[in-house]
Amino acid sequence: MTTFADLGVDADIVTALSTRGIEDAFPIQEQTIPLGLSGQDIIGQAKTGTGKTFGFGIPVVQRLGLDPEHGVKALIVVPTRELAVQVYEDMDMLTEGRSTSVVAIYGGKAYEGQIEQLQAGAQIVVGTPGRLIDLSNQRLLNLSNATEVVLDEADKMLDLGFLPDIEKIFSKVPAVRHTQLFSATMPGPIIALARRFMSNPIHMRATDPDEGLTQANIRHLVYRAHSLDKDEVIARILQAEGRGKTVIFTRTKRAAQKLTDELSDRGFNTAAVHGDMSQEARERSMAAFKAGKKEVLIATDVAARGIDVDDVTHVINHTIPDDEKTYLHRAGRTGRAGRTGIAVTFVDWEDLHKWALIDRALEFGQPEPVETYSSSPHLYTDLDIPAGTKGRIRTAPVAEREPRPASASASAEGESGPRRRRRRGGSGSGAAAEGAPSVEAGDVTVATERTQGGGTHDGGGTEHRDGTAAPARRRRRRRRPSSGAAGATGVA
Repeated sequence: MTTFADLGVDADIVTALSTRGIEDAFPIQEQTIPLGLSGQDIIGQAKTGTGKTFGFGIPVVQRLGLDPEHGVKALIVVPTRELAVQVYEDMDMLTEGRSTSVVAIYGGKAYEGQIEQLQAGAQIVVGTPGRLIDLSNQRLLNLSNATEVVLDEADKMLDLGFLPDIEKIFSKVPAVRHTQLFSATMPGPIIALARRFMSNPIHMRATDPDEGLTQANIRHLVYRAHSLDKDEVIARILQAEGRGKTVIFTRTKRAAQKLTDELSDRGFNTAAVHGDMSQEARERSMAAFKAGKKEVLIATDVAARGIDVDDVTHVINHTIPDDEKTYLHRAGRTGRAGRTGIAVTFVDWEDLHKWALIDRALEFGQPEPVETYSSSPHLYTDLDIPAGTKGRIRTAPVAEREPRPASASASAEGESGPRRRRRRGGSGSGAAAEGAPSVEAGDVTVATERTQGGGTHDGGGTEHRDGTAAPARRRRRRRRPSSGAAGATGVA
């Protein structure tokens, strides 16, 4: 294996990596780091989870030097907020032995903190296109001295319609610069972009050994499942032997939150990341998942490329992705850094045509998913689920739960059951006899005074349950003056 020191990486960066157990370089890193250090423009292509961030990040940090001048010298553009956070964390780790400062610029967060870091002289900026252009237009972000420019996940930028924004960003950086472009796929518009904004780039691609390793490390299971049974199936999969951190993808934000609530109710330690959450809440969920405080993360595709956690053992597609690219990006959350992983996909009856296209494109050889229910024997054997597993984790058996406390007192008639709430116009149990306030719904309010006698009045103020006469109560209409005694009485 090739070490980072073998590639000419500075000792302080090698130390920062080794303290986190990162010793050997991945194939894409072996190919791109030496060229990047020399200042060669690079197009790097490899699947997710193969270490592309260090492939471009190490050359950027090392080329800036140990003590770069204040001001933005390097710009790394990423398509999503989650990926911005991930790349920022990696770059911050690479610079911990240097005076270099890194700042993350993305939407959903307050401007003030980001502006303060820029004004303090941050040299490396990691950001999303929208916020970068916004701050640049306000003259709060100066890119005129950025000699290191990186486009990460360029194909995702194309999918999200960011190419016009990328052109604007390139118009703000120096014409003479070192440019690196990294992407999992290379569609035509990305190649055209590279030709336009890069100088004689070398196209480096992590070839068959890397791709074969990635595919071999992930076991793909595809089931035709009923939508009403999916939650139960997932709950049983989450109890499989050896199951570690798990990412579950849903198609919509509402489905993500609903599944999060359902699995939490079943006793699983879950967190969610979707568009209806604030950026702070999404970052808290992601941080808790990475730290192991939450073991199940339910996410929409917005977060797919920002989940860079090496020890994810299972990926579950609650709903089938729209195409093979999205499938690969989802499944790529597991089987990272040489580890093994399992990708489970549920296909609804109406989505069988989608799976047929994905299966053909990826050559899985599974055009007809196996019909599967939570009770199917093959589900247990496929995923190593213990026999007899049910879809709920109990914190304590019902028999061991504390009994519900008895009522403070029974009614005068000797009722020993739990008290019922008073209903409009009906008779209560023993609350009034104990002096509890009596409130009735409707357009009147009832005076709350202690009644005399063994039972409660019937709401009309005329009779008690023990048969004694009850004194008439004076009632008042709400918000408007009484129009007469006749109108005030007889209202239940």
